[in-house]
Amino acid sequence: MNSITQHIKKVALAGLIPVMLTACFKDNPFPLYGNKPSAVINYTFAATADTMQEKTYAAFISANGNYFKQNNTGSTNYNYWPQAHTMDAFIDAYLRTKNDIYKQRMKSLLNGTRISNGNKLQNEYYDDMEWLALATLRAYQATNDADYLTAVNTLWTDIKTGVNSNQGGGIAWRKSQLDYKNTPANAPAIIFAARLYILQKNEADLTLAKELYTWLKGKLVDPSSGIVYDGINGDGDGKISYNKFTYNQGTFIGAALELYNATGDAGYLADAVRTASATIKDLDISPGGLLKSEGDGDGGLFKGILVRYLTLLTLKEDVSSTDRDAYAKFLKYNAETLFAKGILRPDFVVGPDWKTMPKANNGTDLTTQISGLTTLEAAATLKAAGKF
Repeated sequence: MNSITQHIKKVALAGLIPVMLTACFKDNPFPLYGNKPSAVINYTFAATADTMQEKTYAAFISANGNYFKQNNTGSTNYNYWPQAHTMDAFIDAYLRTKNDIYKQRMKSLLNGTRISNGNKLQNEYYDDMEWLALATLRAYQATNDADYLTAVNTLWTDIKTGVNSNQGGGIAWRKSQLDYKNTPANAPAIIFAARLYILQKNEADLTLAKELYTWLKGKLVDPSSGIVYDGINGDGDGKISYNKFTYNQGTFIGAALELYNATGDAGYLADAVRTASATIKDLDISPGGLLKSEGDGDGGLFKGILVRYLTLLTLKEDVSSTDRDAYAKFLKYNAETLFAKGILRPDFVVGPDWKTMPKANNGTDLTTQISGLTTLEAAATLKAAGKF
């Protein structure tokens, strides 16, 4: 395993650092901390992210070095979609540290994903390919390595084959079920298409992003609240699935924000703000101000995806200071709760419930681990930007 332990601060290995006793978080609107005096914690988000990056790499990398395993306790199963989010976490660390080890890991994971996926990048699931397209586009913008742009174009060509008129438009979830449309297959495609338009100025990409957005907002966004639902026609009955998953809120926020970035149309930004403000107050999504546990497996990654896109909205200066401050406070509370209560040290593993430390030797899924790592990287970014 490659190591960058020389640049990792030893303080992160200790994790929580009591500094003094004081009345704690008196003006915090969220309840988990309570009002009793407590040890003040030194939230070393960047240093702890460094440590978690190394611990994650060591615990989850496959024996052949091509992919990251399903969990850290023996399952060597390969799952396509979390690899993209692992790459995103490497990109986060590279942008934060400029350490070339993360560039190496990004490139190795791109090549390893292709090998592990039958020597191709294309997949049965349109949403899976979209996550990898988003990650490789970010990697290209971070490194200017043309291999990532080649991957972007290969994936985008295949993703667009999912667009059809079933359910009135949108991109299908998978190739063998073209009449099932959902937020996970459409919102990331909008984010990607808008970003690709900003980079290459291909009007067809912007047109498609707008069309997908109109369909998604009209079909799966609650007009009275801005909360985003999961899908339509999953059982072939034309019905909407009203599940409120965290990542669907996040990707719709990202879709609206990126269309605003591409067009300057304030209506898109207003949509992003509306959904974000509803999300942080929704008792199903964030009871008590803390993002809910969505279990292990696929659901373990959902919260980190929401955090990624809500962070981008929090950093957008065009958003009112009142809204930005509310989002920052929400993200701070979630990151601090994870940091103080949800990380098992010295292994630095994360479970699906950020207010509960995972038990030693119980095992952690890659999805829940990357969700936690993504959140620490986001917290480091927000702290560096003066938002915390």
